[in-house]
Amino acid sequence: LLLKVIPADNILFASEMVGAVKGVDPETGFNYDDTKRYIDKVDWVSKTDKEKIFHGNVKKVYPRFARTAKR
Repeated sequence: LLLKVIPADNILFASEMVGAVKGVDPETGFNYDDTKRYIDKVDWVSKTDKEKIFHGNVKKVYPRFARTAKR
């Protein structure tokens, strides 16, 4: 829903490193806190927009990160 009302240029993806919900969904085999896969599965969001959400936009907000981070 967020992606339908907010442009991809204004969205940052974030998740917890350790995860608040520890456990695996027995039906899917995925960790409950694996939220990146939901965006990955959305077929109407372009590859370019997904790149912005996962990597590009954070570099605009945190320019020092852009200079030091390795992907």
